[in-house]
Order: sequence, then C-alpha cells, then structure tokens
Amino acid sequence: MKAYILSEPGKPTAAWKQVTWPDPVPGPGQVLIRVRAASLNFKDLAQVRNQYGPGMPSRDFIPLSDGSGEVLAVGEAVSQFKPGDRVSANFFQNWISGPVQQANFRGSDLGGNVDGMLAEKVVLKAEGVVAIPSNLSHEEAATLPCAALTAWNALFEDTAPLQPGSTVLTLGTGGVSIFAFQFAKAAGLKVIGTSSTDGKLDRMRKLGFDHVINYRTTPEWQDEVRKLTSGRGVDQVVEVAGTLERSLKAVAYGGAVSLIGGVASWTEKVPYFSLLMSGARVRPIAVGSVAMFKNMNRAIEAQQIKPVIDEIFPFDRAPEALAKLESGKHFGKIVIQL
Repeated sequence: MKAYILSEPGKPTAAWKQVTWPDPVPGPGQVLIRVRAASLNFKDLAQVRNQYGPGMPSRDFIPLSDGSGEVLAVGEAVSQFKPGDRVSANFFQNWISGPVQQANFRGSDLGGNVDGMLAEKVVLKAEGVVAIPSNLSHEEAATLPCAALTAWNALFEDTAPLQPGSTVLTLGTGGVSIFAFQFAKAAGLKVIGTSSTDGKLDRMRKLGFDHVINYRTTPEWQDEVRKLTSGRGVDQVVEVAGTLERSLKAVAYGGAVSLIGGVASWTEKVPYFSLLMSGARVRPIAVGSVAMFKNMNRAIEAQQIKPVIDEIFPFDRAPEALAKLESGKHFGKIVIQL
C-alpha cells in the first residue's frame, strides 16, 4: 500500500515522504479499513514543525488523525462491523466513553503514537471506530474526528450545555470554529465570529453568523463583543487562538471558556486577576470519546449538517494540502482524497 510518513520534522513543506509499505492485516478485535479521504488539523502542522511537545513520537509515523473509509475485513471477535461499512476512527483510540479523567487514552492518539490515516489502508481497534453519518460523503466524514468532535464536546458534552438563545463566540475560520458555528446555530444559539480578512468575514455572514468582527482592524475585539451583547458578554467562548485573556474579558460573568488553544500560542500568560474577575469556568477540551462521536453523528444526521470544506487535494499532492494549511488561507477544512 501507499502511505506518507513524517520523516523530517522541522521541514514543513518537505516533511511528508511517500512510501510503499506491506498491507496491514487485522488481528483480534481489529478492522481493516480502505481509506477514502483524510483531513488536516493544526496539530499536523505543529508536528511537521517539530512543535508538538511531549506528544511527538520519536519514530517515523503515518500522519493525520482524521479520515474515513470502508471496512475491508474484520478480525476475530468483531461483530459490530462488516466489510463494506463506512466508518471513521476516533482520535483517541482508547477513549471509548466516560469522563476524560477516567479514560486510559494517553498514547492512543491517532496520527501520532498510533499510525494515522494518510495511507491507503489502516488497521484500527473496532471499538475505536464509528459508523459515519448517512448524509455525508467520505470527504465530508473525514473532517469529523478532531475538529468537529472538539467543537461538539465544547458545546454539548458539558455538565451545563447552553440553552437556545444563548450566545457563543468563535475565533477564526478553521475547522473547530466553523463546526462550532454550525452546531451552535442548529441548536438555536447566537454566534459571534472573528476573522482577519474581509473576504472571510463576507463568507461568515453568508453562512449565517449573527455578528462578525475583523480582529485586525478591531484589535480590542473583546470590547466589541461586549458592545454587541449590551455589555453582558457572551455565554461561551470557543477559544482556539491562544487569546485567553481577551476571551476572559469577552465572556459573561459565570460563563464558560472552552480552552482548545494552541493555534497561535502555547505560552500565553494570563494574569490571575483577569481569571478571577471574569467569574468564568475555563474547561480544557481534549477532542472527545467514541460515545461523544456517536452523539455528534446522530445530531449531524438529524440536522442534515454538512461540513464546510475549503479544498480537496488528490493523494499524490498531499504536501500541497499541508502548504495550504500553513498559509492560513483556508476557510473550514482541507481534505486529501485517496
């Protein structure tokens, strides 16, 4: 089979090397999947930059956490899937259900400690795989495992999910932020979004954002958020940009900040006073479990939600997809078709 490996961290546009490896064979409790599409996340760029921290494997590995495909064969004791089933894999292969603190998920991250989806065929744990929504193509389903599930977890797997009419703030136009917008609107929430270019802001308006803010021309965007909410602030911020201090100033007292950040900075220092005065709950989000994935897929089917895809690249041009991600010019998800 053909696959890409991450062989030279530190060289973003030349980090992925195409190789030919033997076809994998499923063992007990595993499924063999013919991958049809895979998608990129910011973590993939952090890996090629050698900036992924302690989660960076020391060996060559197949990148990309997100993908979808068809089951080709199942191993012994697998009854939940059969050849021909359309599936996606959960990011943390060992996080099946329950709270994150009870999940033995460390070391089971797909596209890292576990070889990822940028290959023609993969073998995965059957219990770490889910059926994809019937209304989605493989290319659309390939966008779900990280970005969509992270957004879903942030908004709806909390102990106190928002009620219709509440307001959410999203930052930028990457996968998590666009999925957060889509899920929030489907649930009757209001959404304020930020971006740095007029073209992206226009697309956001057409999608249905209630308000948009250009954070380059309005650097104190947290003040504008306050104005748009009559001084109260938003009920929840989906924080992906490494701008926690500003998000704390934009959220209503007693509101929530879902901390997904790292796209802009892993080293932001937040004054204790800012955190105290915000009265906010800051909840780190670590993607999600298989059970959450299934909850999300039911909602995607029920609401007929379609992921926003920026561009689809063929497999042999996968490095160009990585370059597109690095450019920051994408709106939504970047997909590689196999």
